[in-house]
Amino acid sequence: MGNVYSYMRISTAEERGKQGYSRQEKALEAYAKRNKIDYVLGLQEDVSGKSFINRKEWQRLEKIVQSGDTIVFKDLCRFTREAQNGYDKYMSLMQKGINLVFIDNPTVSTSYIKNLLNIAEQQELVTKTVMESMVKILLIAELDRSEKERLIISQRTRDGLAAHKEQAEKEGREWHIGRPKGKLDKMSDALREDIKQYQSDRNIKQVDLMRKYHISRNTLKKYVAIVTEELKEV
Repeated sequence: MGNVYSYMRISTAEERGKQGYSRQEKALEAYAKRNKIDYVLGLQEDVSGKSFINRKEWQRLEKIVQSGDTIVFKDLCRFTREAQNGYDKYMSLMQKGINLVFIDNPTVSTSYIKNLLNIAEQQELVTKTVMESMVKILLIAELDRSEKERLIISQRTRDGLAAHKEQAEKEGREWHIGRPKGKLDKMSDALREDIKQYQSDRNIKQVDLMRKYHISRNTLKKYVAIVTEELKEV
């Protein structure tokens, strides 16, 4: 067995929200314990997953890994947020003999995909071709779903903010009024969910949440800190 590496990635927005790598770290540590392995090296970086080009730690990892080595991720999104380039990179690494493990997405780990391809190789031409096509569709569909889910959630949040602003304007209310200093009000479920989305989506701005919920920047920061602590306990 070759060396085993771990890789974690967050976006700049997630870092700004102080979410950090805690959930990924817990998942990777649990995986290592279950499988009785030690990571030779763990790499992490706060950068968008839409490209492999600007990811310095990822590029460093690619120069290190060799055939027989394994890279462990919490989920497929940590590897990439793009479908076609993600597929090409995945196949390139697998063909080089590098194993990819996605703890939350086991059906796209290379061990599972290799098994499907080995079965396909034993079939007659038509069945083999169909199975190989299905494997490609499986990979691309998972990569595409991951990216589209992020875009859909992001758009819904922006639409919600826009609708709230429009309603406030119809009622003649100021949309940027902050709360008085003092004890925080009980956080609503809607605000909690919007903060979670803000922490993972750089398209959502602090000012959007401040206006939607009529809170000051300092108040928002306090709520963000609360949500961050809650996520660490998950």
